[in-house]
Amino acid sequence: MITIYHNPRCRKSREGLSVLEDSGKEFAIVKYLEEGLTKDTLEQILEKLAISPLDLVRKNEAIWKEKYKGRPLSESAIIEAMVRHPKLMERPVVVHNEKAVIGRPSSEIHSIL
Repeated sequence: MITIYHNPRCRKSREGLSVLEDSGKEFAIVKYLEEGLTKDTLEQILEKLAISPLDLVRKNEAIWKEKYKGRPLSESAIIEAMVRHPKLMERPVVVHNEKAVIGRPSSEIHSIL
């Protein structure tokens, strides 16, 4: 099953959703800002993306700059920050089986369909 971690207010996320709709494949939408993220979910996403937690953080978000930027943080602390503040996660993230991509640009999504 394909899953998109989606923020409807984000243009890039809407573009990613459009790619999935145009693919004709079945997919699930997780509105992670409403539903939240668990530590386990984030760890699974990171493993499938094969990136560090810091690489999944939106570093221009005000909350990152105010609370976390420039501080020595463990990977676990960065994951916990994204659990507390899901807005910090890059979007959209599309997961398909054991692979995942950050859909920026949205054409990246084609690589796992």
